[in-house]
Amino acid sequence: MIATLAARALTQPLAHAADRMLGPRGCLLTFHRAASPELWEKLPNRDFYLDIEFLDRFLAHLVAQKWDVVTIGEALRRSGSADDNSRYVNFSIDDCYRDTFELVAPVFRRHNVPLTLFVTTGIPDGTASLWLIGLEYTLFERDEILLDGKVLRLSTPEDRRATYHRIAAKWDGPEAPQHYAAFCAENRVDMNAMHWAHAITWEMLEALANDPLIEIGAHTVSHARISSLMPEEALAELEGARVRLNERLGINVEHFAFPYGRAGDCGPRDFALAREAGFLSAATTRKGLVRGGQDRFSLPRNTINGSHRSVAAMEMHLLGLTGIAARIAGRV
Repeated sequence: MIATLAARALTQPLAHAADRMLGPRGCLLTFHRAASPELWEKLPNRDFYLDIEFLDRFLAHLVAQKWDVVTIGEALRRSGSADDNSRYVNFSIDDCYRDTFELVAPVFRRHNVPLTLFVTTGIPDGTASLWLIGLEYTLFERDEILLDGKVLRLSTPEDRRATYHRIAAKWDGPEAPQHYAAFCAENRVDMNAMHWAHAITWEMLEALANDPLIEIGAHTVSHARISSLMPEEALAELEGARVRLNERLGINVEHFAFPYGRAGDCGPRDFALAREAGFLSAATTRKGLVRGGQDRFSLPRNTINGSHRSVAAMEMHLLGLTGIAARIAGRV
């Protein structure tokens, strides 16, 4: 608590000065999953999650500081208006898992603010491989595993984290689902049960689509890296997700977010394909702020994760400092 108050004392004067200098602006924030603080401490891939209690506190902070929490659609309207004089934040979740429905949406309802979901349709369809999550939770739930015929013992959270990152790095690539299937067979993991223990379902999405605080966008069919695909394959990923969501949920999906989302993952060709696929906007994960005249098909978004558990850290996004630092470091 003392550290939090000290950090706030340092950042709030900077924030007030920045408000005078920067004026109207938007900050788009994105994350993937959420967990309770107790669970977060033990997770092998904990930086993939937000602490749900911190998210609750941060939403209260934004409301108290008179930031508007808005949809992507409203953010675009404001960025395109010469008369807008507001500060606004959008929160989006990429992929979408069961905890989107069970943990995250209820927090936003409690604060009566909107949330954007960018859905990978292969998750509720059961066609996308959740190999990273399956690996993580096998390591989380077991004290030992088999890997290529060798027994690995997992006695501490640190063991689990180190093992997770080592295996995930080794598997990463187009053959990852095959590696995961072999791992599940060796360890007698029910892949189907593991998928549905974590995947969002169409029934959950139907309930969310009827919630006036929820905005639903697309995040491809299979979570493909769009820049790596031929144009016709890339367009099929974009159009396929939009059509599937529209038909299954009876809605009109207007917004898209690129998987991975950095400079090497999507570029001018891909922004044009998003427009061709019928979207009104496309979001990246290139850090920065939304200002007047923002290109709708390369929206900056600031990724937040398990290391963001203080208001001071979040203020760096709201000030645009993380975007400046990323560009200086060449991490775009």
